[in-house]
Amino acid sequence: MSDLHVEGMGVATNVVETIVSIAASSVEGVAGVDAGAPHGVRALLRTRPVTQGIRVEEAEDGSLHVSVRIVAQYGTVLPDLAKEVREAIADAVSTQVGATVGTVDVYIDGIRFDR
Repeated sequence: MSDLHVEGMGVATNVVETIVSIAASSVEGVAGVDAGAPHGVRALLRTRPVTQGIRVEEAEDGSLHVSVRIVAQYGTVLPDLAKEVREAIADAVSTQVGATVGTVDVYIDGIRFDR
């Protein structure tokens, strides 16, 4: 895993991925990050990292490109949700890491229905 270099500071990619995961999960209407999350026994054992479904890459100009896969809550307006997720991620990464976020791609991989 390579470090990202932000204003003379090295930050592990998984640190930024964790910030992205928390920021995306905090948006109302996001039922979860990573639609490919395990179910059943694997879900109980948490065999996959929290940051599964998130990718962070550093562009040549030093800005970050983030992609995140989410599950939306049924009834949520999807374009509005994607916009709020992009804003939350860009704000959290900028504030906590000091990095410029160039783009945030949001992939809605599923819908969760409450019973």
